[in-house]
Amino acid sequence: MNAHQPVGIVMIEDDEGHARLIEKNIRRAGISNDIRHFADGTTALDYLFNAPDGPAKNGPAMVLLDLNLPDMSGTSILEKIKQDEKLHRTPVVVLTTTDDKVEIDRCYDLGCNVYITKPVNYESFADAIRQLGLFLSVIQVPDLDQ
Repeated sequence: MNAHQPVGIVMIEDDEGHARLIEKNIRRAGISNDIRHFADGTTALDYLFNAPDGPAKNGPAMVLLDLNLPDMSGTSILEKIKQDEKLHRTPVVVLTTTDDKVEIDRCYDLGCNVYITKPVNYESFADAIRQLGLFLSVIQVPDLDQ
């Protein structure tokens, strides 16, 4: 696998406003990686596991995951990713309004890499995403075929 293959970002977020804000602030942090946005878990999972250009078939990705989706819980998506032989090393960043300690513990137990609570106010949220963008610019993502 090419060590310099850019990491695709898969954003699973049903709130259009949040999705735009996340993308805008990731771009603002200088991240030019491809961002695929999915508004529900079903289409996101289909892309992750089955798409010819998706992570299971085509290499490195990072998932930004909202827990509150219209069709399934984000935790069940996290579980499916982390239990899959091909995708289990995919970094998953949970980005959600839920700051319930039980939910946070559950996500880490299931294998999420980072858990970020969406701040309620716009400026703080934008700032948190910019910092996430800086984080994305420096992290290394493991090859999937090891």
